Formats: sequence, structure tokens, C-alpha cells
Amino acid sequence: MTKIKNSVVWLTGASSGIGEQLAYQLAEKGAKLIISARRQEELDRVSSSCESETVATLTLDLEDSFSLKQRAKEANTIFGDVDILINNGGISQRDTILNTSLKVDRRLMEVNYFGSITLTKKLLPRMVERKKGHHVIVTSTVGIINTPFRSGYGASKHALHGFYDALRAEHHTDNIKVTIVLPGYIKTNISYNALVGDGSQQNKMDPGQEKGMSPKKCARLIIKAIESNRQQVYIGGLKEKMGIYLKRFWPKAAAKAIRKLRVT
Repeated sequence: MTKIKNSVVWLTGASSGIGEQLAYQLAEKGAKLIISARRQEELDRVSSSCESETVATLTLDLEDSFSLKQRAKEANTIFGDVDILINNGGISQRDTILNTSLKVDRRLMEVNYFGSITLTKKLLPRMVERKKGHHVIVTSTVGIINTPFRSGYGASKHALHGFYDALRAEHHTDNIKVTIVLPGYIKTNISYNALVGDGSQQNKMDPGQEKGMSPKKCARLIIKAIESNRQQVYIGGLKEKMGIYLKRFWPKAAAKAIRKLRVT
């Protein structure tokens, strides 16, 4: 079991949605919590709403690889060494492959993949030295079964699975734990903020997101998975979960079903 109380937890993407709810629930469980996102004013809002006196804010931009290295050093000095890193920050995409510029593809990889693994790589040596550490990576069901209009987003999530599966295997004897979280439709602003082909925001809520699970419930299930040391957990509705199993056991049928999707 992974103990939340008194553990130093660093959470990215903490200013809204799943991350905001994780912040509240982690603070309630007694974590020594560091919350990160780009906007200081939003971090201050979340911090002031946490029922805890051990919550610190640390601004970061997952697209700025140079500053991330410094932020990782700072994170290890706030409450002591980071015990649990929750890589939750990221951006999504809603456009066709033909319409999406390479600049957008690169940004998706920089934020979702390189941003997350940079923090992991910077914290890992000290975790190995201490023989203690837990990496939690919030990916997506599209990390296993991608759908139309999410080519770059899905690719960045597939990449995270490859990296963190290797991390788990390489450092098993160092007591380094890895939990990969795959949310389906969660009612957040992720689709509203998703990038279209030219790099601008979509600025609308997807129907699937609108009907999705609440961020509060999603956060509760993520924390339960962390405490139970789950290697991988699927969170969402039956439709998303069934899609994953369909892809695993009946890939031809899954491919046919995906072709018929009209995801906007």
C-alpha cells in the first residue's frame, strides 16, 4: 500500500478539472502537497480551498523543458524529497491528420510526453537512492485505443505507456512504483481547451465530455488506485472500458467500430 498521509506529493495540472479535485482530496488525506500549473492565480485559488496547511504552489510550464529541471530541484526542497509524483498536466487535440500542422503535433508531444518524463527523470535518481518513489501518470483510454481527430494526442499518450512500463520494469528492485491511469470521458474542460489544426483552441465542449464522469469521482478512484499500488487502472463509463477490451481481444472488430465513429 502507498500511504498518502504525510507523503510529499507533487501534482501537475492542478488548476482545474481532475487535478483540482485531486488537490482537494489529497490535502484532505493529509498529504504534504505541492500543486503546479501555469497560472499562479489559479493555484492560489485551489490552495486556499484545500483543507490543509501543508499545501505549496509551484508554477511550471510543461512546454518549457529548461525550467522544468529547475522546478524539480525546487520541489525536492519544499517539504523534503518528493515521494509521489502525479503527472496530470496536459493538452488534447480535435482535428484531422490532414488539417493538423506538425507544430501542433510537436507541442502535444512536448507538453504531454516530454514534460512528464522530464520531471520523472529529474526526481528518479534521488528516489532510487532512497529506495522509495511512486510515479503516477494520467494518460487516457486513447493511449490504448485511439479515435478520429486525436492523432497527435493519442500518440503522446501511447508514448507515455511505453516509457512508464519500462520505468516500472527497470526499477522494480529499487521499490519504484508506477501507476498508469486511463480516464475515459470525464466532465472537464479538456475538450474546450483542445487544439485544432492551426494550434488554436476548439472552444467547445464535446458531447461525450459533457455526459462524462465527474472530476470528483475520477479523483477519488485515482487516489484509491495509488493507495492500492495498481499498475494500471481504467476510469470511465462502460463504453470506454469495453472499447479497450475489444481492441485487446478483437482488434479487427475494434478497428471497424472506430472507423464508424464521428467524434467531434
